[in-house]
Amino acid sequence: QVQVVESGGGLVQPGGSLKLSCAVSGRVTSVYRMGWYRQTPGRQRELVAIMPYLGNTEYGDIMKGRFTITRDNAAHTAALQMNDLVPEDTAVYYCEAGVRGIQAGDYWGQGTQVTVSS
Repeated sequence: QVQVVESGGGLVQPGGSLKLSCAVSGRVTSVYRMGWYRQTPGRQRELVAIMPYLGNTEYGDIMKGRFTITRDNAAHTAALQMNDLVPEDTAVYYCEAGVRGIQAGDYWGQGTQVTVSS
């Protein structure tokens, strides 16, 4: 069974930094896409950053220059470095992975809470 697990959320002060991690496990041949999304109550889930195995990385407009996505293709992991955080970045952050293999498909993690507050 394919699993996607996020970690690294927490409470941070405005202007601070936080790094989220995501790991994909299970019967996976390859992970052709890994991305981060976020959601706050009453709002649609929005794109933070997405990184294909090959191709260009895409960021949500308000994250450009502050957030950086990286991934380790061999390890099926991804990270999201978030800098200069503001209260509006408070949300549940989700990792998404597009997987090839016996259980091919799109998988989501359970989410990790990020709270930016003084």
